[in-house]
Amino acid sequence: MLLINFLSWSTFSLLDLNWQPLMQKWSSPLMSDPEEQIIKKPMLLAGHLSLHRHRQRGGKEGQVLHRSKRGWVWNQFFVIEEYTGPDPVLVGRLHSDVDTGTGNIKYILSGEGAGTIFVIDDKTGNIHATKTLDREEQAQYTLTAQAVDRHTNKPLEPPSEFIVKVQDINDNPPEFLHGPYYARVPEMSNVYTSVIQVTATDADDPTYGNSARLVYSILQGQPYFSVESQTGIIRTALPNMDREARQEYNVVIQAKDMGGHMGGLSGTTEVKITLTDVNDNPPKFPLSESVYQMSVSEDKVPGEEVGRLMAKDPDLGENGQVNYRFVDGDGMGVFELSTDSETKEAIIKLKKHVDYENKRLYTLKVEGSNPHIDPRFLAWGPYKDEATIKISVEDADEPPVFMAPSYTFEVEENAPAGTVVGRVHAKDTDVAVNPIRYMIPQYTDIERFFSINSEDGLITTAKPLDRETQAWHNISVSATEIGGHHQDTKVRVNIRVKDVNDNPPELANNNNEVFMCESASPGKVGIQTISAVDKDEMGHRQHFTFSLAPEVAHNHNFSIKDNRDSTASVVVLRKGFSRLTQDIYHLPIEINDNGLPAMSSTNTLTIRVCSCDTKNTILSCNVEPYVLPAGLSTGALIAILACIVILLAIVVLFVALRRQKKEPLIVFEEEDIRENIITYDDEGGGEEDTEAFDIATLQNPDGANGFLPRKDMKPEFQYPMRPGSGRPAANSVDVDDFIKTRIFFFYKKKNTKQNFKWFCVHFLVKKKKGEKSTPNYVLVPPIPPIKRSLPIPMNGHSFRVHP
Repeated sequence: MLLINFLSWSTFSLLDLNWQPLMQKWSSPLMSDPEEQIIKKPMLLAGHLSLHRHRQRGGKEGQVLHRSKRGWVWNQFFVIEEYTGPDPVLVGRLHSDVDTGTGNIKYILSGEGAGTIFVIDDKTGNIHATKTLDREEQAQYTLTAQAVDRHTNKPLEPPSEFIVKVQDINDNPPEFLHGPYYARVPEMSNVYTSVIQVTATDADDPTYGNSARLVYSILQGQPYFSVESQTGIIRTALPNMDREARQEYNVVIQAKDMGGHMGGLSGTTEVKITLTDVNDNPPKFPLSESVYQMSVSEDKVPGEEVGRLMAKDPDLGENGQVNYRFVDGDGMGVFELSTDSETKEAIIKLKKHVDYENKRLYTLKVEGSNPHIDPRFLAWGPYKDEATIKISVEDADEPPVFMAPSYTFEVEENAPAGTVVGRVHAKDTDVAVNPIRYMIPQYTDIERFFSINSEDGLITTAKPLDRETQAWHNISVSATEIGGHHQDTKVRVNIRVKDVNDNPPELANNNNEVFMCESASPGKVGIQTISAVDKDEMGHRQHFTFSLAPEVAHNHNFSIKDNRDSTASVVVLRKGFSRLTQDIYHLPIEINDNGLPAMSSTNTLTIRVCSCDTKNTILSCNVEPYVLPAGLSTGALIAILACIVILLAIVVLFVALRRQKKEPLIVFEEEDIRENIITYDDEGGGEEDTEAFDIATLQNPDGANGFLPRKDMKPEFQYPMRPGSGRPAANSVDVDDFIKTRIFFFYKKKNTKQNFKWFCVHFLVKKKKGEKSTPNYVLVPPIPPIKRSLPIPMNGHSFRVHP
């Protein structure tokens, strides 16, 4: 059986102490079991306790008692933390009852820290701690012990676990993990008002001794705040703490272990406490400025600022908000109050114009009050204050003032120039009373219809006015003071042109033309109602009258019926109207406006005849061509065919005659002989022949010999002599000789060697007017073959040879 020895730092010896007193000494209020106390707090025992497998106990005499076998006697080992001695700490000793001291038993240790922190002497079973232990890192270690045969490693005892606990010492001070702290509490709070709770932690074992028992105290912040020693709750210690006097407090709290006794460790934290605002102060105007003096010039316009004042309230936010209002004074209707949202000042503005000549001083009383009042502090009121304002009006050089804000006058149209329209009047309100000069700015009266007397403001017409062109004239009149700063002002003048009956009435634009059915019956009234317009204004009972013009008063087609409501109807007097006979009728109508003076005019009404259906609905008003009957007689058809045949015969005859004469169908008086064509039936010689020609010589053969033909006269040609006749005249042109000569000369000059063929030239010679042109044939010497036409000039004329 394995035996366990317990070691401690005590110097007591088992030989010197009895077991029972030792157990009593280890007992504590927390541990009632002596055996448990031994486990928790071991002492150094000199020697060892041997528990034999067969032990006799005292009983009845001669009686032997036997206890059942067990392999291990287990208890807890204890090691004090943070041991810094020079030698390893002996934790305890393992011993098996099968160990006879011969060294055949080997003790083995395994588990947490075995071999590194805890080592065992395999012969003696002594367990030592080789490193310094920290309970805050690991509070206990679980190990396994076993006794085996040293030679065979055969287990002699079954393995079993035991615990090595690290005994705590006070080596960790308290810590405030969440510091520093920030707290807020309303000003004027009652005593013992809770502000904030601070909490410290201690890493030592709270179940052993007082190492982790903390006590709180205040090191800084008295006498304003206090702290509960057990809970760490900070509370106010003084009443009526005023934020306006002091807003922030720095409080230092200490937490100390060992129950606050001497030798304990401590930690501190800082708490920043801010007093929040409450409405505990009324607004106050400065006593030195209980009467505010302000001034305003009389030329200021409404809305301009006059001055500012402010009631001071040391509170913040809405607690320090101040509302201003007028409570009394003779200027409440002349001035107004507003508040500057940024500066919290009261702004006094001009509401109406002030006049130095009428009133020079105004007195106002202003009240400033808090809109948000805390009921807890009503007794500290009232939360308002008053101030007096005196505003003096300063004199200014003001512009003239018209007696009316605007003027409206009337004048008849067509009135002669110089007609009086009306008078405007302005005055200088300053003390100096300077004279006034009037004028009409040109941009308001561009066409110069009006003029004004610069001294008295009398407005007259400068030219006749026409109401129909412009019924209203809106002008401005400027009044400028003479002297001073030449201040001026303007006023609006509206001039209405009164109507005069000077325009005759006319038919309305949509009544110039009316439509009627060609089947209209006589006496039918109201083909269409016509009306009139007048550029002049119509009086209340004034109306138009309609009548036929005197020249058509007795016509037999239409008449006019006056409806006596400024309209008239067209009346049909006969029947039998036909669009084919006459589709449009013009009816002169005289219109009178019955005004003063009466004006009339004659207007022509167009009446268009239209085809209608049986319900007198107009179908068409367009003029249609006359259509012949659908059928034709046999005689008419024969006549038409005979005419066509005759025309065709004439054309055929004309063509035949032209062909017989071999003349063109169209004969021009003058025909250019160069249009005659010379052809021959042989092939050309190609590009060599083309390039061999001297085109200038051919175009003007006479020019080569120094002879230039006249362009203003046509040469005369003579036909070749008939057999028996003599040679041509000297002045005639022998075409045959000319062609032979030119061609021979040309090819002789070029030394060409070609096989030529003779060809025949066929040409026409144009005779004089009235003579017949006859063809002629000329035998020409051979020329080289050509592939394209060549010109042959002759006496200013040109023949063209074609392949």
